[in-house]
This record gives sequence, structure tokens and C-alpha cells, in this order.
Amino acid sequence: MVSTLSNNGQQLLSKMATSDGHGEKSPYFDGWKAYENNPYHASDNPEGVIQMGLAENQLCYDLVQEWLLKNPKASICTPEGVYDFRDVAIFQDYHGLPEFRNAVANFMGRVRGNKVTFDPDRIVMSGGATGAHETIAFCLADPGDAFLVPTPYYPGFDRDLRWRTGVQFVPVACDSSNDFKITRQALEAAYEKALEDNIRIKGLLITNPSNPLGTFLDRDTLRSLVSFINEKNIHLICDEIYAATVFAGQPDFISISEIIEEDINVECNKSLIHVVYSLSKDLGFPGFRVGIIYSYNDAVVSCARKMSSFGLVSSQTQHLMASMLSDDEFVDKFISESAGRLATRYELITCGLGQVGIRCLKSNAGLFLWMDLHQLLEEQTVEAEMSLWRVIINEVKLNVSPGSSFHCPNPGWFRVCFANMDVQTMDVALSRIRDFMDKSKKRTRPKKKLCWQASFRVSVSSRRIDDIMMSPRMSPHSPLAQSPLVRART
Repeated sequence: MVSTLSNNGQQLLSKMATSDGHGEKSPYFDGWKAYENNPYHASDNPEGVIQMGLAENQLCYDLVQEWLLKNPKASICTPEGVYDFRDVAIFQDYHGLPEFRNAVANFMGRVRGNKVTFDPDRIVMSGGATGAHETIAFCLADPGDAFLVPTPYYPGFDRDLRWRTGVQFVPVACDSSNDFKITRQALEAAYEKALEDNIRIKGLLITNPSNPLGTFLDRDTLRSLVSFINEKNIHLICDEIYAATVFAGQPDFISISEIIEEDINVECNKSLIHVVYSLSKDLGFPGFRVGIIYSYNDAVVSCARKMSSFGLVSSQTQHLMASMLSDDEFVDKFISESAGRLATRYELITCGLGQVGIRCLKSNAGLFLWMDLHQLLEEQTVEAEMSLWRVIINEVKLNVSPGSSFHCPNPGWFRVCFANMDVQTMDVALSRIRDFMDKSKKRTRPKKKLCWQASFRVSVSSRRIDDIMMSPRMSPHSPLAQSPLVRART
């Protein structure tokens, strides 16, 4: 461990820098470390840990590669594009390249079914969604102020919005009893509790589609949230970075922008609404660090643009993305194909899990699913969940993220990412789960028979997986089973 103290015992670094605010000690990040120390490789390290804790979309890189080959001028690092090098490499102001902002605004609209339009002049750049969230927190709240956050929520929020700003979170209790829906009652209870504790609430932070649930909010819920923040005169930050990962569901995904601009049944002070977006999930470009703040508040746009100087998107990336996202034919094909491939992969993994008796919350979006293993816990506690998680990561060699790291109030839930690997690796992961469940049912625990003695029939096979992968792709709008907790279809 690197010391932060000088020889005479004085603190060398700032208290903020050395605090636990980054959240690195969370099991969420511990799982990543376990993978990094022993990564799975089909030939070089077949007994290594398989990474199922990384929400990354790797299913459509072939479409991107095909576009790049057809459009070499889009990059300034090719013979065809080198003549644009000088204009792109010189200083650019904090507004960003006009063609980039126009292309991003257009893309955001197409992702949302062209039901709402976005003003390029309200597009503010940031270094990924991480930088965007910190910037918006800096703009809206002072140290000690707080945001309401429905549970379970993305563990990185603790780092993104809190670490360097001093902002607090007040959890809004959502649990499995109603499929983790956000209710007005829960919002009011959290708000009133904060007032009792002399905590000033400055806003509500939501993710839509949800990470880790893999579901998106319906119109009535969004209307209720807008009504709530208007009554309390607090801000609403809506993280929509998974907007184009929707692969099933009726009606379609609804953006908060659609609610406040098109819904005649909603009265709203638009200056309270702010959208965070990025290209990391929908396009699968996390390495490009393209984060976006879209605010309906002029003062926030102005402040955030000043702050963006600390995390601008490189001009080279802006130039490339402007060209790619301006190609409407490519964008429409990518969105449609990505939805189909995500649906197929979801079918594959839920089928495999279902055949060994593992249930999941019904998902319709995202790059992950919310897996229910509470029946395997010796006790319904966080401690028991962590014991099970250690078995899964150290013995089964799968990095899945425990629900407690997402602040889930119900022990036994785990987030499982399924879009960051090829189908062969997914096959291995399902095989390991099959073996684990097979061994678990053979254990004898007389006082706790329900924990380890379920007599599930295991029948996951490579042939079954091949059958799924060769079947016609599900329509992005095909309805799934109506039960919120589904055993995967067989």
C-alpha cells in the first residue's frame, strides 16, 4: 500500500483525495480486480475468471468496422482524411465542433424514435458520463446538499457525483415486492426523512433504462416523477445512457424529454430537467469518452460549458463521430441490428439460467440482467449474499456483481452482464453455472433444505445454445413473458 504520510507523520495528500469517496473498496470493483488478476482466455487461461461485471456492448463492432472501411476520410489518421488534420488538431473552443453537436443532437433524437428533437446549442461535452454526472452535480448542489436516488442504483454514482463535490445521496427505497418500481410514497418518505435530518434535497437522480434492473420507466411513472420534482421545486437528473439498448417492450422507450415537451397532461418547469447521455453504451464506445449534458436550464448550460474545459472530448473523436452519426442510414441500421442481437443474447442467457432454476427480473433494455439467487442464501442477509458472491467469483470464476453494491435492500440479487463477450465465452459461463447448481443441489443441510437442495434439472447444452443463436432474431418490439420474474423460455 502506498503511504500518504510524510516521514514526520504529516498528511501528504488532501483529505478528499485519500477519502473512501471513490468507492473502490466496493465488491463491485473487487470483482473487476479479481478478473484483472486472472482473466479468462479460451486457450491461454481457460480456468480464469469470466468478466460478467462489465456493462459493455460488443455485439455490433462488425457494423462499425464495416462503416469505417467505407468511410476512411472520417478519420484524420488515414491517407484519405489527413488533409483535415490541421483544422481538427488546432484549438477548439468549449462549445465543440458545430458538426459534432449537430450530429449528436440528431442521434439522440433518432435513438428516441424521432419523437422529440434536441437543440445542438444545448449539447455540452464531457469526458464520458462520469464527467457529465460530476459536472451536473457541481452545477446544481453545494457540499452537504443531497440528491434522492432510487435503489438499486449504479455503484459508480457514489464516485461520479459525490467524491469530489461533497454531495450526498438519500436512498429512495424500492424493492422486489413491487418489482423495484419507484412510487410516490417512497419518494415522499425519503424526502421527509431528509428534512427531519436537516439535509437539503436539491434533486432526484434516476436512470432510464435502469442500471442494474434492465427495465425502462413507463409514462405514468415519469409523469409522477415530474410532478414530484415540480411540487418540491428540485431538479431531475435523468441518466439515459442506455436509451438505444432497448430490445423488447410495449410501449417503446419513453424519454423524459418526450414527457416534458410532448405530453399535454404534464405541467413542468423545464429549467429543472437535465439529461445525461453518452456513446459508451448505445454504440459501445466507452474508450472514446464521449459524455453529454443536455439541460433545459440556460444557466446550467453556461456553467457546464465552462466546466467542460476539464474534460473535453478530443477534436479527433468529435470529427469522427460527427461523420458517423450524420449517416442516418448507418444509424438506423445499427439501432435496429443492435436491438435484435441484444434480444437474441438475452434469450440465450435467460434460457440457460432458467434451465437450472435461476429466475431473473423481466428485462427489456440494457446490457445486463438482474438475477435472483436469494434461494441459495443460508440466511436472507447481506453477509450471506457476500459469502455466496465469494464462492461465485473464487470457485465458479464468474465476476457477477452483488446487489448490495447497488444498494439493493433485498439480499440475493446479482447483476450479470451479457453483451461484452462472444457466444463461446457465454457457453463456458453457462456451463460453469450448470456445474455450480449441480453441486449445490447435492449438498445436505438438514435445517436449511431450501437453500441448497433444490432438485433442479440441468440441461444446458451447446446444442441448445446453437439452436437459440441460429433462430430468427426476435423483433425489438416483441413482448416477453408478462411475469416480472421469469424463468427463461425453453
